[in-house]
Amino acid sequence: MPRPSGFVIYRGPSLLDGAPIVCIATVKSRNAKTGNMVQTWIMRADMSPVEASRNGSDESICGSCSHRGIPTFAKKGAAKDRSCYVTLHYAPLNIWKTWRRGRYPVATGHAAIASVGKGRKVRLGAYGDMSAVPSYIVDSLLSDASGHTAYSHQSGNPASSYDPAHYMVSADSEAAARAAWAMGARTFRVVAELSDAVKDKEIPCPSLRGLHCVACGLCDGAGKHPNAKSIVIPVHGAGAKYFEARA
Repeated sequence: MPRPSGFVIYRGPSLLDGAPIVCIATVKSRNAKTGNMVQTWIMRADMSPVEASRNGSDESICGSCSHRGIPTFAKKGAAKDRSCYVTLHYAPLNIWKTWRRGRYPVATGHAAIASVGKGRKVRLGAYGDMSAVPSYIVDSLLSDASGHTAYSHQSGNPASSYDPAHYMVSADSEAAARAAWAMGARTFRVVAELSDAVKDKEIPCPSLRGLHCVACGLCDGAGKHPNAKSIVIPVHGAGAKYFEARA
């Protein structure tokens, strides 16, 4: 029997607002930037990611991320002026629909969740912020993994499971990045131009020179690489035209 293409590793309340969410770990990826990593997708359990975007319910899985856009409450489409690089109508929506059809088995307990990431590089948050999920899920998923990448906008949210040892702080400005560095965290920052990088603190994302995330592994927080520089990348993706540089 073929191995499933993904597993439900959490279904329950969001740590951010208590709304129902689901976290699915897919085990194969053809993502041109990341390479073949286990990827986690955090979504509302009670509505599609597109619907959640257009009515603002994606706050349950993204918090107050500035890239979410402006809710329209329309009958179709996603939020207005959404600058997030994730295209909701593709992978997130397809994975959510596949889950609703019951195609992803549930991995319950430490051993089962650990087996999903065993020997693999794991990307926490292909869509959504993994710190909306309890920390014991992350701990189990990474326990036998060979490495991971993770990003979070929840560094200032005590309700979240954000841990600077695991996560890069998604900094929306140089000021926010400097505040994170002062606290011993590392950052991942989207910039309008690479010249906006703080040269003694940040380096361009190695993916810009063709290195896949699965081979790089620098975006794993401050735990394994406490002295490594933080990462910047030029704005990209379908929402790039809505990006606003913040001082």
